[in-house]
Amino acid sequence: MRRGMDCELNSEFTHLRQVRSRVLASVFRALPYLLIMIMPSSLHTTAAQSRGVRSESLLESGAAQRLVEIPAANELKIFSYNIRWRSGKELEQIIEWLKERRGSAPAIVGLQEVDRNKLRSGNVNNAKAIAEALGMYYVWAAPEAASAKQKDTEEETGVEILSPYPLTNVTRIMLSNAGPGGRQRVAIAATTIIDKTSIRVYSVHSEYSVHSETRLAIAQKIEQFRAVLKDLDRFPKDMPAIVLGDFNTWELPAVEGTRKLFTENGFITALPDDESTFYRKALMFDVKLKLDWIWLRRLTPSSYGIDRNLTVSDHFPLWTVAKLSPTAAR
Repeated sequence: MRRGMDCELNSEFTHLRQVRSRVLASVFRALPYLLIMIMPSSLHTTAAQSRGVRSESLLESGAAQRLVEIPAANELKIFSYNIRWRSGKELEQIIEWLKERRGSAPAIVGLQEVDRNKLRSGNVNNAKAIAEALGMYYVWAAPEAASAKQKDTEEETGVEILSPYPLTNVTRIMLSNAGPGGRQRVAIAATTIIDKTSIRVYSVHSEYSVHSETRLAIAQKIEQFRAVLKDLDRFPKDMPAIVLGDFNTWELPAVEGTRKLFTENGFITALPDDESTFYRKALMFDVKLKLDWIWLRRLTPSSYGIDRNLTVSDHFPLWTVAKLSPTAAR
């Protein structure tokens, strides 16, 4: 009798193993299709913005309830600023600075380290608040937290693009090579139309250190910028483009490597390599570094500036004024 029971159990186990194998095979066959369904919703949207807010977890777009009027202008002001998650009165100071510097001219604003739902900044959606204050459209994105599996983990700080022109074809770009503790960084991209010309815009926040060995770290940093240029490859070669943000080029070879990469891909910048955009006092030394950039393709810069009087962040705001090239795609 015992032998009969063993035979029955073995038969049942064999049957269960066969069923499990068939189920797993079905799951693996369906996995590519599931990934295709999931990825576009989290990484990409081509819909134009409305006056409300569209949010897909770590990707958000929207517009101010009252948009600023756009006067006719031949020049475009382009701003980049790592605001170091400022909020409250310090954020108001940044907004007033942007209003004053922008004046009445059309503008593209790229910001980094913009909090949306973090305790340190009062759990306020600063990305939306800045857009409301400036009267602009906006898009914002952030990476997943390194410990995203914990339910009480706050979302990471993000990057933002703002403009008085609608922002479409919005893309959240994960940058390769995680930093300390598995921390990741992102860039955000969007397309806008100015004077009947489509322009692709990127706001980037790269990792400051991805490996203890300097030469390898620089190579991995350059890989992060290549991810941005890979997205740009989806668009016409003569399409104007702006790539700006905190590139965290701490070492001189990283500065040189960044310039080489972008110039070889048809970009120019008005900002010299020896102009510092970051300041921090460390013990008895003043640390001054070139971390922030504004790169232009098919746009002609006429002037630039770095305001070292605005000290609410350890970065300084920078800008350039540019004109559309006559050969730009329209």
